[in-house]
Amino acid sequence: MDDARTTEARRDSNAGAIHPVTASVIQGALENIAIEMGYKLMRMSYSSIIRESEDFGAALVDRHCRQLCESKQSTPLQSGPIPGYVSGILREMEQRGEEIRPGDVIMHNDAYNGASHGPDVGFCVPVFHRDQLVGFSMTTAHHLDIGALAPGSCGIVEAVDAYAEGLQFKAIKVYDAGRRNDAVWQLLRDNIRVSDLVVGDMEAQVAASRIGADRFLELIERHGLETIDAAAEALFDHSERLMRDAIRRLPDGEYSATTYIDGYLDDPDPAYKDLPIKATIRVADDELTVDLTGTAPQLADRPINMPLVGTVDVAIWLVLRSILLDSDVYGHIPQNSGLTRPIKIVVPEGTLANPTFPAPTIARFCPGNAVADAIMKALAPAVPNQVSAGVGNLSVVAFSGMKDSQHWVHMEIFEGSYGGRSGKDGMDAVDTLYANTRNNPIEDIESHVPLRVDRYELREEGGGPGQWRGGVSTIREISFLTDGGAAVEGDGHKFEPWGFEGGADGRTAELIYDQGEAGSVSLPSKVQYKPIRAGERLICRGAGGGGYGRPFDRDPQLVLDDVLDGLYSAETARESYGVVIADGAVDEIATETRRAGG
Repeated sequence: MDDARTTEARRDSNAGAIHPVTASVIQGALENIAIEMGYKLMRMSYSSIIRESEDFGAALVDRHCRQLCESKQSTPLQSGPIPGYVSGILREMEQRGEEIRPGDVIMHNDAYNGASHGPDVGFCVPVFHRDQLVGFSMTTAHHLDIGALAPGSCGIVEAVDAYAEGLQFKAIKVYDAGRRNDAVWQLLRDNIRVSDLVVGDMEAQVAASRIGADRFLELIERHGLETIDAAAEALFDHSERLMRDAIRRLPDGEYSATTYIDGYLDDPDPAYKDLPIKATIRVADDELTVDLTGTAPQLADRPINMPLVGTVDVAIWLVLRSILLDSDVYGHIPQNSGLTRPIKIVVPEGTLANPTFPAPTIARFCPGNAVADAIMKALAPAVPNQVSAGVGNLSVVAFSGMKDSQHWVHMEIFEGSYGGRSGKDGMDAVDTLYANTRNNPIEDIESHVPLRVDRYELREEGGGPGQWRGGVSTIREISFLTDGGAAVEGDGHKFEPWGFEGGADGRTAELIYDQGEAGSVSLPSKVQYKPIRAGERLICRGAGGGGYGRPFDRDPQLVLDDVLDGLYSAETARESYGVVIADGAVDEIATETRRAGG
């Protein structure tokens, strides 16, 4: 996905002038800057979605919009889009004839100009060295509310267009040449729920971005701009060589797979559900093309459309980097724009994976994870030992209500799980693929909002059987202590995560609305804001990953361990794995007989 800036940067390259040791030292310094930005943002933030879940990004970008480094503790879906944010900011400002000046701080969340979706707001600080623009320091973060039609700006099932999804910031200067734009800050406070938390988080982003800019300038002063530029080119080239070498080891050819997302299962119109995500991967020597032709058309009035730049590209890059350059094998790899040079992305316009404005995009999270999962499935035949079986997708729930005439909002990402892998079981109860966020401690939830976590544990019978079982997810039961409401965006209520190499499919997710004496209601994976009374509960059961390899090939001792751990029953051990357990031990003779019988 080269552009004019990348071409220009390559012409300016002086990578041959840098010593490898110097380049490595500068690489470490750049990465430490991004890490410091991330930790400072976490510690200054008010809301748990940033402070605890770490749903944020931090990165430095050079003047050609190429990522130099990113905060390792943040989520790929936040740090990965930052070069696209910066490119979008520059396009917007160029179209308006605005100039970037020292002291500027620019706010941006335009989903059709690089941002991932509306609630992920970026704050960008341009870095000037001796009056020359040399790069950008930027943070992104998911905010509790962005002024959309539902509290928490989540779980919006019906959105006429992008304007129904909340405030749009298209390269807005919140500081202009160092002077605070008070009108913009007042506009934010007047149009956003829980504005004290949200604006406080935004101010923390500004501070963290400025810290990154200051550290970057200190690094330039220490080594000189020419040396920093040369080191950056060397690091880009190094990352590119690693990716090209990994692609070259793949057999040339074409690999395809199709997965499905729920869509809107309770909608009577079949065009809104059972939506295909098709991935075709073409490998030719040291280059790779990902083609999503065949993916479902965009939905004009439903928000699960995915921006190509900011969501789809990040999902593709993340899963390819994870499969082809596994850190367990390669160790530390510089995370920069060089990794993406050998990868071409083709997505027809007007599809879920490349919508046209003003199609809504706010709920692109779970569909984007499904894109990554489809790519994994497509590549599985080529590199069976480097992939997992199907991944259990996630759910996002925005809890909200009023207390003392003030809004409260709590955002929670409910875990999924990975499929089994060659030689390893799937990872249990984690945020998968490009999410990589953390859960919120129960004590933190209950001390800040009127919710009680009644149950939080691993889900029994959750993972798909296999020689290497699929990961299991969680069960969470959360009670409202006062009247409030919730909105949900999720997926995986209909289609099980796929099994691989003889492994069984995983288990679908479930969402239950428990009204106490009035009974319980099963809800679909996407729920518009729903009022919930005090004493009522939401019960969320996460999806279990697919199994890898024939279940009857699983080590009987591992089956016994799973049963003793309560992950599945002795009956499942017998029926699915062919392992007979009696009196807390494996009955070896009965197991041999059972397995011999098929």
